[in-house]
Amino acid sequence: MAAWIQGWNPWHGCKRYSTGCLHCYMYRRDEGIGLDPENVHKNGDFDLPVRKRRDGSYVIPSGETVSTCFTSDFFLDAADAWRSDAWAMMRQRQDLRFFFITKRIIRAGELLPADWGEGYNNVCVGVTCETQAIADERLPVFLSLPFRHRHIILEPMLESINVEKYLHGVEQVCVGGESGMSARLMRYSWAQEVRDQCDRHGVPFYFHQTGARFEKDGRLYRIPRREQGAQARRSGLSTNE
Repeated sequence: MAAWIQGWNPWHGCKRYSTGCLHCYMYRRDEGIGLDPENVHKNGDFDLPVRKRRDGSYVIPSGETVSTCFTSDFFLDAADAWRSDAWAMMRQRQDLRFFFITKRIIRAGELLPADWGEGYNNVCVGVTCETQAIADERLPVFLSLPFRHRHIILEPMLESINVEKYLHGVEQVCVGGESGMSARLMRYSWAQEVRDQCDRHGVPFYFHQTGARFEKDGRLYRIPRREQGAQARRSGLSTNE
C-alpha cells in the first residue's frame, strides 16, 4: 500500500454502521476533545483538490495519492448532498489518485456519477469487512460494481475470514487489528491465512497493523499504538508495503 502523502476529508463525522465501528478511532478522537463524532459536517477544506496557490498551481501537486474521507464514510447518507461535487473534483484532477474505503458499499451503485462508466481510472475503492458474514454480504456487491481499482480491507479483523473466492480483479488485500484501550483480539494466524489466500491468486497482501491485543503462537501481546504498524512490518507477512 502506498504511503499517503496527502489527505482530503471533504466531510467529517459518521454514524456507526456495523460491528467494526464499535471502537472507531474517529469516535475516540472526537470524544477525547469534547466533540460529537456523529455531527456530520462539510469541512473547510472541502475544495482542497482543486484549490490553487497564488501562482496558479494546485495546492496538491500532480502525481499524489490522496487518502480520501478517512474521518467519515464516502457513501454515508448524511453526505449525499455533497458527494456530486466531490466526484466532480476527482474527475477534474485526473492527475491525482484518490483512494477511499467504505463499509456502505451496498448503497454505492445508486451513488455513482452519471459519467462513471466502468469507473474513473484515478479512483481506487476499498471495502472494509470485519467478519466472514460481513465479507459474504459486502464483497459480492463490491465485485458487481464497475470499479477500475479495488482493495479489500479486513480491518479491524475480528475473526478468521476467507476471501479467496472474492479476489478476482482485486489489486490488494489489507489486514489489520483494532487499536485503542478496548481493542478486540487480533490473531497472527488470521493474517497468515489471508496472506496464503492472496499468494494462491497472485494478489498483493499488506499487513497494516497488529492492533492493541495481538495473539501469536498462543501468547497474547499488548502492543502500544505507536508500535502496531512496525510490529506488523516485522512479521514479514506483507508482500506489498
